[in-house]
Amino acid sequence: MAQAGPPAALLVIDMISLLDFPGAERMAPRAVAAARRIQKLRGAFHERAWPVVFANDNFARWHSEFREQVAMAMHAGGAAGEIATCLDPGPRDHYVLKPKHSAFLSTPLPVLLAKLCVRRLLLTGMALESCVLATAVDAHSREFEVAVVKDGVAGAPDLAAPTFKVLEGAHTARVMTSRAALAWAAR
Repeated sequence: MAQAGPPAALLVIDMISLLDFPGAERMAPRAVAAARRIQKLRGAFHERAWPVVFANDNFARWHSEFREQVAMAMHAGGAAGEIATCLDPGPRDHYVLKPKHSAFLSTPLPVLLAKLCVRRLLLTGMALESCVLATAVDAHSREFEVAVVKDGVAGAPDLAAPTFKVLEGAHTARVMTSRAALAWAAR
């Protein structure tokens, strides 16, 4: 008999960032707003003892680890610092570093989620049209139930609506508000 686990995990994708990539200045206000929403969701997950997993780009720094990246983002100041301070991962949070877009590609995430006995994922983070989308597709192909939290993601402003349409149209993920996603996770 399979071990019962938490009903869901919250996946926080690429929110710890230096915001030094092309288009970051356009994404920053949405990323700050998403970070505030994610902070509230993370609190709700912690209250329920459900897992929170940060899946973060490694900044192409192959010798650094996640806590260093958080410190770098905090030190960067501006929106990067505000987001890192707001979401500062703690000892209850899990993390994986990822070298490419999907949080599943060449990372221990599938093993971690299996050990946590999780089958339902709430995806948050940036960039919606690349990293969140790639992670959603990979999660769906691994037969996870997936919801993308539309008020907990940031991306290129002109690509949000088409990306949500692709996710829902291809039945890859449900797209819902953080409140609805939390209720869905608890089912």
